[in-house]
Amino acid sequence: MTDTTKQDRVLIFDTTLRDGEQSPGATMSHEEKLEIAEMLDDMGVDIIEAGFPIASEGDFEAVKEIAVRSKNSVICGLARANKTDIDRCWEAVSHAAKPRIHTFIGTSPLHRAIPNLTMDQMADLIHETVTHARNLCDNVQWSAMDATRTEHDYLCRVVEIAIKAGATTINIPDTVGYTAPRESADLIRMLIEKVPGGDSVVFSTHCHNDLGLATANSLAAVEAGARQVECTINGLGERAGNAALEEIVMALRVRNDIMPYETQIDTRRIMNISRRVSQVSGFPVQFNKAIVGKNAFAHESGIHQDGMLKNAETFEIMRPEHIGLASSSLPLGKHSGRAALKDKLKNLGYEVGDNQLKDMFVRFKALADRKKEVYDDDIIALMTDTAGDKVNERIKLKKLRVVCGTEGPQSAEMTLDIDGTEHSVETTGDGPVDAAFNAVKALFPTKARLELYQVSAVTEGTDAQATVSVRLAEDGRISTGQSADTDTVVASVKAYVTALNRLQVRLTKSTPEVRYTDAS
Repeated sequence: MTDTTKQDRVLIFDTTLRDGEQSPGATMSHEEKLEIAEMLDDMGVDIIEAGFPIASEGDFEAVKEIAVRSKNSVICGLARANKTDIDRCWEAVSHAAKPRIHTFIGTSPLHRAIPNLTMDQMADLIHETVTHARNLCDNVQWSAMDATRTEHDYLCRVVEIAIKAGATTINIPDTVGYTAPRESADLIRMLIEKVPGGDSVVFSTHCHNDLGLATANSLAAVEAGARQVECTINGLGERAGNAALEEIVMALRVRNDIMPYETQIDTRRIMNISRRVSQVSGFPVQFNKAIVGKNAFAHESGIHQDGMLKNAETFEIMRPEHIGLASSSLPLGKHSGRAALKDKLKNLGYEVGDNQLKDMFVRFKALADRKKEVYDDDIIALMTDTAGDKVNERIKLKKLRVVCGTEGPQSAEMTLDIDGTEHSVETTGDGPVDAAFNAVKALFPTKARLELYQVSAVTEGTDAQATVSVRLAEDGRISTGQSADTDTVVASVKAYVTALNRLQVRLTKSTPEVRYTDAS
């Protein structure tokens, strides 16, 4: 075996750009696929399945361009078990420094019936097509689609044929997500032990999530000897999706006591690529998803928050910075306790005594019963008994004029009063609100990220007053702003400016620290 297939190394095969894009509605543009491929390459993914070159001219061009641009990863293309597919695949991936051809065929009784092939006819076809692929490329992967529902004797037979024909990686897919972890492990173990030549190739696992077992089945296969895991960012893929790359990698890292295997993934990049894949695919990441979900490192329970403030390891098994987050978050809500409220007040610049904290806690609980989450602005409003934060208004809107319509570019002329001095600018954008926000950022540069922009009408009719809510975040600080006006763009800018003013106050406070013991 080569160094990349030794027992303590697990290869990560990412198929976000192939299987992930097959999710209904998740189609990515050419440029988006190139962008995601570059992020995967930089992150250290061993093999990138860039697409299915025969599927369309666009897919072919994307795979070809990714192959040209790749720096580190093996670039793989998918091909059915016919020479036309395989030739087209090679035409695309041959431009890579490290190309791979991945050819497959369905081997279960259900899939053999579709082309009406006997066992012998399929065996001959596998030998012929894998041989053809190996004559083009010395890195060939062969997959037995629906392997987990294929008769064991026949699966052993065709795997042996593929190995003898030159396949260097044998993939055993759980195509319909039916397998349980023990079955997954037993199947890989059986193939390695029974198939002649099985110890000279890499066995791979490709698990779907129809029963929610994709990650568990993949890890079970690794324990049994598989040394390649096929997965996708955010678990994107057909039907319920695939094993998620971030779950596989972090499980191997965190549980190295029972799974002492290594990957070369730079886990600090996981959160960025997770967010970007969510954006380009249009598939939002569920809040409670493992590793990359919004709530994965958030704690609202009073008991959990108190523990986190004393030692984060009481309620977290990994550090948020391991996946690219700055810190954990302790969002305030109806389950929060006094310790978290006192800590939040301190971070906002308020030192309170026991009696004041007791009074504040009663009012906080009453508010939290009415809201899903209590933000910094809500806490400040409770402390000052005002409707909002009216002080420290460094930025004021003085004048705004926007141009919009079917003919672009949309533009905004704006004058802001910043610290008592007026400044003006003219900017363009993708619509009048975007142009206006760009004007604010041009006059008052900021790293703040727009997390929420919401418009609602408080009355009916074309002269309805619009209420706009804006939420900004920077360096772990969150600030909100709200404004109402019959002009939606004016309301939008006022809300944005209000949030920006409040954010400047937050940023002057010390950053909350989550404490860890040195147990890494």
